[in-house]
Amino acid sequence: MVLMETPLCNFGEQAIDFNLTGTDERLWSLADCAGEKGTLIMFICNHCPYVKAIQTRLVEDTLKLSHLGIKSVAIMSNDPADYPEDSFENMQKIAKQYHYPFPYLFDETQEVAKAYGAICTPDFFGYNADLELQYRGRLDASGMKPATNDLKRDLLKAMTDVAHTGHGPKHQVPSIGCSIKWKNND
Repeated sequence: MVLMETPLCNFGEQAIDFNLTGTDERLWSLADCAGEKGTLIMFICNHCPYVKAIQTRLVEDTLKLSHLGIKSVAIMSNDPADYPEDSFENMQKIAKQYHYPFPYLFDETQEVAKAYGAICTPDFFGYNADLELQYRGRLDASGMKPATNDLKRDLLKAMTDVAHTGHGPKHQVPSIGCSIKWKNND
């Protein structure tokens, strides 16, 4: 496991369109996933211990955000040939097991992750209503540890601000997680 840390938020950077197959076997585009007040694009996977540790909070926070007009979408870009736990079939199982309230999409070519500059799982990209980047930070401070009730929810707070003001916080703590598992193109 290679631990990675996301770069600083490039405020105002435009979201990039995509057309990816979801675990529901439907084709999803950025327009299909965009929310009235903002959009959260998350790069996650099935096998990463950092993602496993936040699954329940991720579902809770995205549900809360949906009530504010922020839609969420998760994208899995790892190479399942080397990481079978990240296969499309296992993506479907995880989405069902956790009752994902957002589309879970397979970036089979890895082109979407590369276009976004995603580097790890989880990697969060929070956009305002104009699809301008406002947040590139962590979910919260828990890492792989169990979360306490008083834990500051960085992502939830930032995207709530985006829903109300269109702007994310100036100070953001990077997300950490496992590196995206790139295909070996030799």
